[in-house]
Amino acid sequence: MAAAVALVATWEGLRTVAYRDVVGIPTVCFGETRGVKMGDRYTVDECKAMLGDGLAEFEQGMRKCLKAPDQIPAKSYVSFLSLSYNIGTGAFCRSTVARRTNAGDIRGACNAIPAWNKAGGRVVKGLVNRRAEEQKICLEGVAG
Repeated sequence: MAAAVALVATWEGLRTVAYRDVVGIPTVCFGETRGVKMGDRYTVDECKAMLGDGLAEFEQGMRKCLKAPDQIPAKSYVSFLSLSYNIGTGAFCRSTVARRTNAGDIRGACNAIPAWNKAGGRVVKGLVNRRAEEQKICLEGVAG
């Protein structure tokens, strides 16, 4: 979980006051959008706790749609959790990443990560960069 917290925190960044993300969704802390209203404020410690709780929740959802989550290499698992946190459990579970993982093709799943580079229907440079890092870490897991 520590590796997932570090990866997600790095890419989401920390903002203690609610702001609108690139597609206008109220967001706060480390990319939290659920229940966020403009004007919301949190302390750094509250944001860290929110990230930990959020990752645990997204991990539960992600594990439900994976046939053998405990057999996924650790680095690949962390990459999948970062992706799930960012795109949502439903989108992750319907993704080629999840389908390939369930078919036993972890490398193929890793190589499907970069497709998730859009927000609001347009390619976002930050997502391109994040997906490249998630894919790199994922493939490191496959390589051993």
